[in-house]
Amino acid sequence: MAGVASKGGEVRSDTYRDSRTWLLLPAWLTLVVLVLVPVSLMLVYSFLTKEFRGGVVWEFSLAAYDQFFCDRGLFGDEPCSIEWNYITIFWRSIWQAGLATLFCLIVSFPTAYFIATRPQSTRVIWLFLITIPYWVNLLIRTVSMRFMLREEGPVNNVLVWIGIIDDPLQMINTSFAVQIGLFYSYLPFMVLPIYAAVERYNFTLSEAAADLYATKYVTLRRVIIPSIQPGIIAGCILVFVPSLGAFLAPDLLGGAKNFMIGSLIEEQFKGNAGNWPFGAAASMILLSMVMIILTLYARQQSKALGAGS
Repeated sequence: MAGVASKGGEVRSDTYRDSRTWLLLPAWLTLVVLVLVPVSLMLVYSFLTKEFRGGVVWEFSLAAYDQFFCDRGLFGDEPCSIEWNYITIFWRSIWQAGLATLFCLIVSFPTAYFIATRPQSTRVIWLFLITIPYWVNLLIRTVSMRFMLREEGPVNNVLVWIGIIDDPLQMINTSFAVQIGLFYSYLPFMVLPIYAAVERYNFTLSEAAADLYATKYVTLRRVIIPSIQPGIIAGCILVFVPSLGAFLAPDLLGGAKNFMIGSLIEEQFKGNAGNWPFGAAASMILLSMVMIILTLYARQQSKALGAGS
């Protein structure tokens, strides 16, 4: 087998060097057809004009972005003032997604650590138990969560039965219900990357820290967490990004008072009363924010790798 020596003396296989382009072609086609083309169409639509009966008029306009950021009064002829309604929805989305990410991290870290430290023969069973609820469609799981949290549902019945509350709590159509829905929907996206990182962790480092009289807390903070940090960050991204654009949990569990940006975008493409350019503009604003977050993370990682080399 042919090989090429790297700078560190390591030999890596380059058997398929002449076939790289053809081997990568399916991946590139998938990215172009399923990512680049839809995003490009969304970008074009965000600069078009809304048609009165739905759809778009192919006339260039910044009205959709102006509508998102500017409040021009009932008839649209007043000077621009900040449109706080959409900004509030955006901020609520960031806040809810951030909380969902934090709660998932708090639960996922000990869970993933526990699974990764079990005997090899039982890890598959634990992972199976984590993932089996997610074999069911997200819509069905969200509806079932609405059933669980309703006033006559199992959660309220148990709380009343054990005496914590006297009367059922109103949990549906609250931010709490949205948070529970997001947490439940994306928990495995945090558990699995952290599990993979802990599984690769060299536990002799913890033993060495103990030999140097480090406490368990110091070992966790100074040794374990830095070693598995890539898995933690990957899990946070995998939870935060879909939570930011989620619309099922806000729609079914939160109601109109807990609108999130995903719900706002979804509403613009429903029926003849929708505003496609505005929905496309809101989508591009959301996408831009996600790209900024990922770019900052990539730059921070490249600087860390540069400093470590």
